[in-house]
Amino acid sequence: MAQALDVYHASLKEAQADPRAIAAQGASPFERLDWLALLAEHCLDPDKARVSLAVSEDSAALLPWHEGHHSAEALANYYNFFVKPLGDIGGLSQLAESLPPGRASFAPMPQDEAEALGAAFRESGWVALVEPCDCNHILPVKGRSFAQYWADRPGALRETVRRKSRKGEVNLRLITEFSSMDWDAYETVYKLSWKPEEGSPTFLRAWAEMDGKAGRLRLGLAEIAGQPVAAQFWTVEGSTAYIHKLAHDERFRKQSPGTLLTAAMFEHVIDRDGVELIDFGTGDDPYKRDWMEQVRTRWRVRAWRKSAVRHWPSLFRALARHKLQPLVSKNRDG
Repeated sequence: MAQALDVYHASLKEAQADPRAIAAQGASPFERLDWLALLAEHCLDPDKARVSLAVSEDSAALLPWHEGHHSAEALANYYNFFVKPLGDIGGLSQLAESLPPGRASFAPMPQDEAEALGAAFRESGWVALVEPCDCNHILPVKGRSFAQYWADRPGALRETVRRKSRKGEVNLRLITEFSSMDWDAYETVYKLSWKPEEGSPTFLRAWAEMDGKAGRLRLGLAEIAGQPVAAQFWTVEGSTAYIHKLAHDERFRKQSPGTLLTAAMFEHVIDRDGVELIDFGTGDDPYKRDWMEQVRTRWRVRAWRKSAVRHWPSLFRALARHKLQPLVSKNRDG
C-alpha cells in the first residue's frame, strides 16, 4: 500500500459502519463482517471481538481476531471453514505490529494467506510458525454439468442412488427461503442423527434466516411418508457452494435418504446455481472422497512476541516439536 496507513482497532459494529471495511469483505460467509458479528454474538464473547484495520483513503486491510489472555486468537470456531485477513494484505505487517503483547494464533487458513501473515509477524518482530493443521475437501466443477460430474462418481455410489430412487420411498425438497417449519424439521433430524449435540443451534438458525433473506440458503430435506429423515444445510455465495451440515435419522439408513439428498443438492448447485466450486469444509471424513475430487491443506499461524518472556516456554516447546525444520512447507496445494 503506497499511501500512508491509519492503523486502529475497532469493534465489529464499528467496522461494519466503515465503507472501506465493507469493501474489503470477501465472497464467503467467513469473510463477511455480518457473519462474524453473528458468530461472536452467539458463540464467542462479543465484547472481546476485534477488527484491526490498516486503512488509506481508498483501501483497507482487516484482521478479525478475538482477545484472549495476553493473546490474539482467530475470530473463529468449528463453524469456520477458514479464516484469513481481508482486503489489501499490504497492510498486514502494521496490523501484526498493532496486536496485543504475548501470543497470537490464527487457524485454519489457506496457504497463501497463512504464509503472508506469518511473514508479516516476522517482519514486525514476532517469532512465527506456519504449520499444517487440517484438510479441506473440494470439488472444482470445471464447467461440467451434473450428469458429467455424476458419470465420474464411484460405481457403488451411482448404483445406490439409482436403486433407491427407483423405489420412490424418499421425497426430496430443496428450500431457498427460510421458514421456521422447515428449520424445525432440520433440527428434528439433527437430534435423531449420529451427530454430537450442536454447539449453537441458535447461531445456525440465525445464520440460515440471514442467508435465506439474502438468497444464499440451500436447505435440503428428505422425507419418508411425510416424516423428515435427512437434512442438509448449504449456502451458495461467490460462485461457491458451502456444505455446512449433514444429518440423517439412523432408523431409515436402509433407504439411503442422506445419499439421495446429497445427490440432489449437488445437481441443484451445479445445474441451477452454476457454481464453480463445492466446498465440504474441514475434516478428512472418508465419505467425502466419494463426492469430492481434491484435498487442500489448511494451515495454522502461531506467533510469539520476543519480549513476552512468560510465553517463552510455549515457544521453545513449539520449536522443539518442529526440530528447527523449515517453517513453511515447500509443497503448495492451493
